[in-house]
Amino acid sequence: MAAASDRRRINAPSSGTSAPVFARTVKEPGYLQSLRPARTRRPNELRKTFLQTGIVPSASGSAYLEIPTTSTPNSKSTLIPPTSSLKITASIQGPKPLPRSAPFSPSLLLTTTVKFAPFATRHRRGYIRDAAERDLGVHLETALRGVIIGERWPKSGVEVVITVLEGDEDGWWGDAGQESASGMNGGGWALLNVLAGCITVASAAIVDAGIDVVDVVSGGVAAIVRDPTARNETERKVRILDPSPAEHQEIVAACVVGYLASRDEITEIWMKGDVGADSDGLIEGATYAAVGSVGVLKDVLLEAVEAKFKNQAATTSKEGTKRKQQDVKMTG
Repeated sequence: MAAASDRRRINAPSSGTSAPVFARTVKEPGYLQSLRPARTRRPNELRKTFLQTGIVPSASGSAYLEIPTTSTPNSKSTLIPPTSSLKITASIQGPKPLPRSAPFSPSLLLTTTVKFAPFATRHRRGYIRDAAERDLGVHLETALRGVIIGERWPKSGVEVVITVLEGDEDGWWGDAGQESASGMNGGGWALLNVLAGCITVASAAIVDAGIDVVDVVSGGVAAIVRDPTARNETERKVRILDPSPAEHQEIVAACVVGYLASRDEITEIWMKGDVGADSDGLIEGATYAAVGSVGVLKDVLLEAVEAKFKNQAATTSKEGTKRKQQDVKMTG
């Protein structure tokens, strides 16, 4: 009786329990390799992109970017997705006056913060920003600094906060703990795709906040991958646009750019890997990928502006109708 009234203890279940039985990951020889994703798009074909503005009401401007995952014929036979999708949110805080103790600044002070959510990757991230996140913030600030017209906001500051809800992967999850043929598995190739998405979604959020810019900037990625089915060494290297690292066994080099389409200018470039003599072609491919993102960016911003004007027109008409009803007719 005393044991039953002791609330400080958690009593065991009345009935017995059995040990859990886990399903085998490898059902048969070659089953795990059959789940490996493969690129079904053409080399110059981009993935579909979802972009929306105005998702954070408390922020001056905000946007959300998502690039869905690709599916394989055998992906339905497992609960683990073949590749990760890219999901990024951006919010703008400001422009707001600087503190009185801050020195005078003739132009707008830009601050960028990129942070991965703890659940953004398969390996849990920490709550404190690491070196990779700080590097992404520096690259993003460089891409946006040449776009904003800072002279119109003296002694003011604006903060661009980027949250990566789900990030691209450096390689396929089935190769965890293994090294690729070149030893570059997990070499940080996914950071280039994340940076391109951050540039595009930050540009949409800045325009949604009403900050003056010279043009909208978009990010694009191109890569040189090695095709193991090629017959000779010259045909083995293939240049592709918008790569997904999980779909390729070996990536030789990659490049990401921040591109202004109407001005034909590059505000940010980050190249990684053994580029060789084809650096100009890799930059040109990344520029083509950025041009593809510009089309989505402009369509979304145009829809947002049209919706905003329609809401203002509806609000004005309602106020005019209410004012007419409140008017008093004077008679002589």
